[in-house]
Amino acid sequence: QVRLVESGGGLVQPGGSLRLSCAASGSFFGVNLMGWYRQAPGKERELVAIVTGARNTNYADSVNGRFTISRDFAKNTVYLQMNSLKSEDTAIYYCYAQIRATLWDTTWSDYWGQGTQVTVSS
Repeated sequence: QVRLVESGGGLVQPGGSLRLSCAASGSFFGVNLMGWYRQAPGKERELVAIVTGARNTNYADSVNGRFTISRDFAKNTVYLQMNSLKSEDTAIYYCYAQIRATLWDTTWSDYWGQGTQVTVSS
């Protein structure tokens, strides 16, 4: 069974930094996309940043230049370094991965972490 286990959320003051981590565990053949989404109260879940198997990255305009996504392919782990945090970054952050369960599967399936709360407040 595939699991995405997140860590690193918490409370931080405006202008501060946090680093989120997410590791994919269990039995699977391969991981394609890995990334982060977030959902603020009363809003829809939105893409924050994503990294492909080819190491290409994409960021939401609202975080570009402040957040950095990185990936350890050997550990099937994705990180999100968040700097210059603002109150509007407050949300539950969800790890996302596109995983192929076995060699014989022809499609990639979407997996989500349980979410980690990030609160930016003075």
